[in-house]
This record gives sequence, C-alpha cells and structure tokens, in this order.
Amino acid sequence: MAQTVTEYDTIAAISTPPGEGAISIVRLSGETAVQTANKLFKGKDLTKVPTNTINYGHIIDPDSGEVVDEVMASVMRAPRTYTCEDIVEINCHGGIVGTNRVLQLVLGAGARMAEPGEFTKRAFLNGRIDLTEAESVMDLIRAKTDRAMQVAVDQLDGDLRKLITNLRQEILEVLAQVEVNIDYPEYDTDEMTTKMLREKAELVLSRVDELLQTANQGQVLREGLATAIVGRPNVGKSSLLNHMLQEDKAIVTDVPGTTRDVLEEYVNVRGVPLKLVDTAGIRKTEDKVEKIGVERSRKAITQADLVLLVLDASQPLAAEDRELLDLTKDKKRIVVLNKQDLPQQLDMAALANLVPEEQIIRTSMLDVSGVDALDKQIKNLFFGGIENSQSTVMVTNARQSGLLRQAKASLKSVLSGIDAGMPIDLVQIDMTAAWDKLGEITGDAAPDELITQLFSQFCLGK
Repeated sequence: MAQTVTEYDTIAAISTPPGEGAISIVRLSGETAVQTANKLFKGKDLTKVPTNTINYGHIIDPDSGEVVDEVMASVMRAPRTYTCEDIVEINCHGGIVGTNRVLQLVLGAGARMAEPGEFTKRAFLNGRIDLTEAESVMDLIRAKTDRAMQVAVDQLDGDLRKLITNLRQEILEVLAQVEVNIDYPEYDTDEMTTKMLREKAELVLSRVDELLQTANQGQVLREGLATAIVGRPNVGKSSLLNHMLQEDKAIVTDVPGTTRDVLEEYVNVRGVPLKLVDTAGIRKTEDKVEKIGVERSRKAITQADLVLLVLDASQPLAAEDRELLDLTKDKKRIVVLNKQDLPQQLDMAALANLVPEEQIIRTSMLDVSGVDALDKQIKNLFFGGIENSQSTVMVTNARQSGLLRQAKASLKSVLSGIDAGMPIDLVQIDMTAAWDKLGEITGDAAPDELITQLFSQFCLGK
C-alpha cells in the first residue's frame, strides 16, 4: 500500500553527496524526528538531551541488535532550526553502503523519504524564509566564484526580500488611501487621488527598473557566461584556454586543425564565472572530422553570451578572419590580437574599419602579456554598471526578472491609464496587479503549483 505523503510527516534523507568521504549525514525533520532517531540510537536518550547538542553513540539495527555504525547525533529542537521543526542529523562514517543502511533503518523506524528540496520547502512553509531566500540556498550551493557566493549570501540574509517587501508596502499604502478616497469622496478630489497614484507608481517603477538592470549580471553569476573562443587554426585559441584554466587542457601544436571538437570548462575571471568553449579553427577543409568540428564552432558562436575572437597579429588579415568578424558583429565580443611577441603583419587600418578600438585587446600567450587587460575587459563588459555586487541587491534568476517585468508593465498601465483620464477604480486594478506580481517574487502571493515546481529543482536532502 502506497504511503500517504503529508507536510506533517517526519522526513529523512542523506544530505551529503554520494561517495566516499570523512562523514555522511542522514537528516531527519518533523514532529517525531527525535523519537524516530532514538529508536535506533544507543547512547544518551535523545528525547532528554538539551537542544543544539551533539551526542556520541551507535546506530543499532532494532531487529537484530547489530551495531551498524559509530555516530554523532545532533539534536536541534523547534522552532530554532532550519525547518522550524525538530531536526536530528546523524553523522555517520562516509561511504555509500553504511550511510544507505542507516537511512533505511531510519525509514523503517517511521520516517518517510524526503522529496527533493523538501527540507527547504518546509522552512518556507513554516515562515522561516521566503522564496528569494530559498532560491539563494541553491545559488549558494552552485556558486562558482566568490562573487556569486557573496550575492547568494546577501539574498539568504533577505536583502531582496526586504526591498520587495518595502515596494509592496509603498503600493499597499496608496491603495488603502485610494479606497478611503473612493468610499468618502467628500473628503477628497479626483485630482489629489490621481496625483498620489502617479507619484507612487513612478517611484516604484524606478526602483523596479533599477532591479531589472541587475538581472543580466545576476543570471551570469548564477549560471555562468557561455564564452566561445573562436578564430582560424593556429592563432592561439587553445593556448588562451590553457592559460585561463591554468592547466594544459587543450592540445597545442603548430599543426592546423589540432582541435577538432568543442572543449568546455568553467573558469573564474575576476568573480565572473565563464563557461569557456574552445572551438575548432574555422577554415575550409575536406577532412570529415574537422568539418564537423567547424560546424560545431559556428553553432557555439550563435549560442555564446560572449565571443573571444582570436586573431594572429603576425599575419595579414585573412578571408576567414573577415568572415568571423562579420559573423560575430552582433554579439558581445572581445577581439584578441595574439602573438604580439612576433613582428606585426596585420593591417591595423583595415581592422579599424571592422572593429571598434575598445573591443581590441593585445596579447602574447608566449610571455603571457595582455591577459590581465583581457580579464578586466570581460569584467567591465558585464559588470561595468555594478562596481560592487557585495553591496547591491541582485535579481538572480529568470523567475524573478520575469515577475519584475510583469510588475513593470502593470505600473506603466497605471501611468498610461491616468494620462488617458481613466476612472480611478480601473487604474487601481493595474496597481493591485503590480502588488500581486511583486508578491509572487517573495512567495507572499505565489500559487501552490509554482512553489511545488520550484522546490522540485532542489537536490535531495536540502
């Protein structure tokens, strides 16, 4: 018979990554978490130990009396816990077999298997965090740079929640005043109510716009910047990749066509996470394998957020170079003039007609010159408007930015409705819609289906 799942069950899951390690943690949460763990724990009586204590003992198979593992059991009592429920964390020896055995005993003792993200979902449902803070938990886990981690920590502290809550309060105050003015028109004039609505809509709209300006940077920090390194064969693409990775990942030779496939690696460039894609040199070829690599290179260009177009400064501008310059003209790009250590043969006047000077960085992979300038250019290209993300509230995902755009559309409708002379009660509908959309960001007005879908993306045990 299938087990009925409710939000009041005691749940359990392994909260550490699978594999061998020093410790593994089996986490329980729920009203009977302490009693369930105590059925298996030989040591102190966990139902009587103080909260926020860690206790030495053994996990015992209650059926056979067998000692399964030597453990430390942490007991944390509601409401001052991650989920606002009683929590027990059993610290086992690391390893797949032993940890799974402990989990199975816990499930047999009365807990049920937690769904993905259910611990964090309970923290949200119990009012400990809002949706922006819940999303920041996964951002923190997945952070690829110190900068991304700091933004996630700020979100976890509630920076975005506080800002959104303040904006909603601004709207709520004016909506309440409009209601009073509608109910008691003898104490107000339409002009006063309209003026009040306009001022508040303009104020909130400006702050929403400020948040939306951070959306691209926030998404880059969360997901990484897809960066394609492109160019003709033997211009130094693989050398550039190897230097940025600080390891010899790509084969470097003077033989054209060495790179025949697309190589992908993550790298941290001044706090900006780049998903580097080293592509096959683009040229006409009869080699079937190399031809496939060239096609994949073209595809990588179309999918890239940033293109690093490498040119050989020691050779004249070739037809393939011109083709790549044309192919990437509408992309965010940096043109890397490599091999500055050799006599320059490239016609700079001709290049100036094709590329703005501010897009050009001069490098030499032989003596590693110009790489710092390249790193700085990448950072400025995506974070130029935000000097210090550590003190800036950021929108970090598509859900948040999408809702902000919907709120912005509603606020614009308020202003256009006022300009068109629409009745105040109709204009009020758009103002209320903006309030609702902002509420969905924090979860105050989010539908149950959205909440379920959001937490299903979390890892098991979190």
